[in-house]
Formats: sequence, structure tokens, C-alpha cells
Amino acid sequence: MFELLTVAIFIWLLVKAAGFAFKLTWGVAKIVAAILIGVALPVLIVCVVFVGGIALLVPLGMIAIAVGILKACL
Repeated sequence: MFELLTVAIFIWLLVKAAGFAFKLTWGVAKIVAAILIGVALPVLIVCVVFVGGIALLVPLGMIAIAVGILKACL
């Protein structure tokens, strides 16, 4: 009987840990995406105003990565 109770408690803890890991991962992904967008948009504006051409690919790629991270988490 003790073994059954112990197994049930460990399964319950496993489910709780998996839920916590999912919430933590989702929060980290949102933070990384927000930082990428926060960095990429000013760089994009500077590139549009001053540079143009191939230099636009870097901030556009950063924005695409941030959007991809957010889409993958849903």
C-alpha cells in the first residue's frame, strides 16, 4: 500500500513539474521575442533611414525569428 501511495505522489509531482516547465519555457520565449523585437525595430529604422539594401536583412531576420518563436510556442 505504501508503494502505491509513493508511486501516486511521484506521478503527481511529475505532472506538476511538467506543467511548471511548460510555463517557464513559454515565459522565456516571450521575453526573448520581446527583446529581439525591441532591438530589431530601432535597427530597422536606422537601416531604412541611413543604409538600405543588404543591411535591411539583419533586422528583418531578427523580427522573423521573434515571430517564429512566438508562433512555435502556440
